[in-house]
Amino acid sequence: MSIVDELFEKAKAARTMAYAPYSNFLVGAAILTTDGKVFCGCNVENGAYPEGVCAEGGAISAMVLGGSRKIAEVVVIGDADNCSPCGGCRQKLSEFAGPDVKVHIANLDGIRRTLTVAELLPAGFVLKEDKA
Repeated sequence: MSIVDELFEKAKAARTMAYAPYSNFLVGAAILTTDGKVFCGCNVENGAYPEGVCAEGGAISAMVLGGSRKIAEVVVIGDADNCSPCGGCRQKLSEFAGPDVKVHIANLDGIRRTLTVAELLPAGFVLKEDKA
């Protein structure tokens, strides 16, 4: 099984745990870090819309809590053929991933499209590195 296949299966499992009573649109994400760890997230909606959490944001929060900071690869899965990360999640991904990191967009049948972080967010906000 390839790493993308493994991430797909983990994202698919995470998707089943989503809390989406308003949209009924379940999303899962799995992130591989450069230190070889995998972190998952699912969307969690809230009645104070749009104060929910996207699957990618949940996975990034788990990654940071787990002590990792660099993303190597991502899979996002939803019911649609093009369950692409929202604008906010694109920026969140770019905070922790280089421009060439692959983001695989999938539905329940498999990967439908692969884009780099730079393709998802060509003009993202980038912090200057501390030179001290």
